[in-house]
Amino acid sequence: MHALAVFLGGGLGALARYGVGKWTMAWFGTGFPVGTLAVNVAGSLMIGIAVGALEGVGQPAKLFFVTGLLGGFTTFSAFSLDTMTLWERGQVGVALAYVGASVLLSLLACAAGWALAR
Repeated sequence: MHALAVFLGGGLGALARYGVGKWTMAWFGTGFPVGTLAVNVAGSLMIGIAVGALEGVGQPAKLFFVTGLLGGFTTFSAFSLDTMTLWERGQVGVALAYVGASVLLSLLACAAGWALAR
């Protein structure tokens, strides 16, 4: 039951992440990884909300939403790849700004989501 919850949530999260990526590339182009930044910030807000809202809820629900859905949606591996791509292009300042914005905004969003849920 637990593995199924993670599997189903993860598939939906990955599909949502794909959709955000396609949408942001169409609107903003590929010069800056807007999609990954948006996913990391939104996912951090949602994980904060989920952690706060799911306190006292059964394990399958937590596994579906937090581990599965949000784990499939927020991928720091894509963040790392985007950072390294910018670095390899010689855009060191942009890469550092991207790392800083991703970390700071994601932490702030997570804290805000958790506070909102409480």
